[in-house]
Amino acid sequence: MGDTLEFNEIYQEVKGSWNDGRLRFSKQNVVYKSSKTGKVDSIQASELNQAQWRRVCLGHGIKLSTSTGHVYKYDGFRDTDFEKISDFFKTNYKLEVTEKDMCVKGWNWGTAKFSGPLLSFDINDNSAFEIPLSNVSQCATGKNEVTLEFHQNDDTEVSLMEVRFYVPPSQADERQDPVEAFAQNVLSKADVIQATGDAVCIFKELQCLTPRGRYDIRIYPTFLHLHGKTFDYKIPYTTVLRLFLLPHKDQRQMFFVISLDPPIKQGQTRYHFLILLFSKEEELSLTLNMSEEDVERRFEGKLSKNMSGSLYEMVSRVMKALVNRKITVPGNFQGHSGAQCITCSYKASSGLLYPLERGFIYVHKPPVHLRFEEISCVNFARGTTTTRSFDFEIETKQGNQYTFSSIEREEYGKLFDFVNAKKLNIKNRGFKEGMKGKIDEYSDSDDDQHDAYLERMKAEGKIREEGNDSDDSDSGSDESFNPGEEDDDIAEEYDSKASASNSSDEGDESEDESAKKKKVKKVKVVKEKKERKPRKEKKQKDTGGPKRPMSAYMLWLNASRERIKSENPGISITEISKKAGEMWRQIGKDEKEEWETKAGEAKRQYDKAKKEYNESGGGSSSAVSKKESKKSGGKKEEKKRKSAGGEKERERVGNESFKSKEFIETSESSSDSDHKSKSKRKKKESDEEEEEAASTPASSEEDSD
Repeated sequence: MGDTLEFNEIYQEVKGSWNDGRLRFSKQNVVYKSSKTGKVDSIQASELNQAQWRRVCLGHGIKLSTSTGHVYKYDGFRDTDFEKISDFFKTNYKLEVTEKDMCVKGWNWGTAKFSGPLLSFDINDNSAFEIPLSNVSQCATGKNEVTLEFHQNDDTEVSLMEVRFYVPPSQADERQDPVEAFAQNVLSKADVIQATGDAVCIFKELQCLTPRGRYDIRIYPTFLHLHGKTFDYKIPYTTVLRLFLLPHKDQRQMFFVISLDPPIKQGQTRYHFLILLFSKEEELSLTLNMSEEDVERRFEGKLSKNMSGSLYEMVSRVMKALVNRKITVPGNFQGHSGAQCITCSYKASSGLLYPLERGFIYVHKPPVHLRFEEISCVNFARGTTTTRSFDFEIETKQGNQYTFSSIEREEYGKLFDFVNAKKLNIKNRGFKEGMKGKIDEYSDSDDDQHDAYLERMKAEGKIREEGNDSDDSDSGSDESFNPGEEDDDIAEEYDSKASASNSSDEGDESEDESAKKKKVKKVKVVKEKKERKPRKEKKQKDTGGPKRPMSAYMLWLNASRERIKSENPGISITEISKKAGEMWRQIGKDEKEEWETKAGEAKRQYDKAKKEYNESGGGSSSAVSKKESKKSGGKKEEKKRKSAGGEKERERVGNESFKSKEFIETSESSSDSDHKSKSKRKKKESDEEEEEAASTPASSEEDSD
């Protein structure tokens, strides 16, 4: 057996919602990672004290209890996994995995047992159901009744709102009310937000970007209280997923981001991130509302009773100690301007994109956090409005696409190197790379891959640096944005309006050069015209002849159609033909031969009738009559065209016979000019003939002499 056991598609119940993930058993610990949130639960092997194997709704599940009082339940195992897990626990954890049956009787009376963070309802020592007390949001008591209300989860289609328990009066111990005892057991482990006691510390008037406004933040031992002018929010520390401390691009401000799951709610709005904005210049002296012994015992040196420093440092330090989570800061990435972020736009609002060591985070409206493990591929696309910027597209494995637009093209080189170093699949590196990415998501990217766009940008940068003082022209090259794909350098030329110059020679030379370029570029290829083949004349259908005989299948179908309809009432015409085809294929040879003989007999009768029809001259006479009708139709059309032409000619002559005074004068002047031009032409021709006669040698006369 190996050192580890790994299982995929293992489910964990979170407030009524099943979240899938991966579970790994190793010699040192048990690790579960949620696919949805990326949250990691790690259980040390030394803390495990009980393991139960149970039959649950999603196959089989395992319930792990620790010495610290925590309970972890994971479902989705197969029945065959029990032997492997049991042997692994015996070998590495020295722990026996016991099989425990669940009660499925459906009874609603039993015994309520409180074991750590669980309330178990048992019937005959078998558990019917269990309630994680951390899901309880409120507990109310009545005369003999206890009502439990639960936190709601937006990801679930159906949510459990409340459960009521009837607690019968106890006669054995009259000093303690059983209802109150039941409620106290629930409230001791429930996630009920009660602002009892004093806050550990209070931060006044902090600027908050989401939800927008200025809030007083009161830090309690188990939750965070945001108190604003209009709204109040209470955030349990158990809902905090991650903490981020991000420097602003101006190097004068800091973002402190708190990722929440489930999010805080205000009406129909959900806030998955709490974003605070601090100025680096703000200082604060903080005194915790606790004794020094309590601070030392609870926070183990992470905090002290009296602290001073920058405001953002104080807030982040207190939150890290109370939530017990690491603070994520930007890694080694540096943009073109030296900042650790990139200015861009997302959903028509401008913000900052931070490339982190294990993902990307965008602040602030709306905030987006994308982990590398949930990214399918990234894409560098050309900006839609201008060539001075580009778009950075991220596609997740769930099919969602995030487009960060209007990124300055000077940032491309740094961002491309970062993505390449993190081995993310780049969509537009070329077809070969894309195919590799589809086959193996974890394959290494080629560092030596030729990047045409990056080289072109570097070259353009050098040209701009060299030609800052000269204003030559506004025209430039414009190529398709496709990094990593080698292509011919084909530039489109845009004619700009040149300024007026004194020397016309320079203009002529530039025109000649542009004309030469155009001649070189545009070479027309003359295609040889293919001779069209004459259309074949359609065969004329002889309507007077005998009809063709039916095939064996059609004869059988006509005979069986009514039977098929009666056996299948309401069947359509197309379904009848499908059904008939299936039935015909299943018919035996003997029955088919019967219909084939009938078809053969019909064929012989058709041949005989066709022969008699042709001998009587039926087919030829009909064809001749059709040809004659066509000819007569053609003659009629010619007569119509001639008659129409004659009418037009008569109209023209009639119009010429009647002329107005103005028309006569203009026509006479025009006729005089025509007459003069004709006489000049005739005179010129006669002069040319005389010159030819004079120039030709009198060869005939010399011969006679």
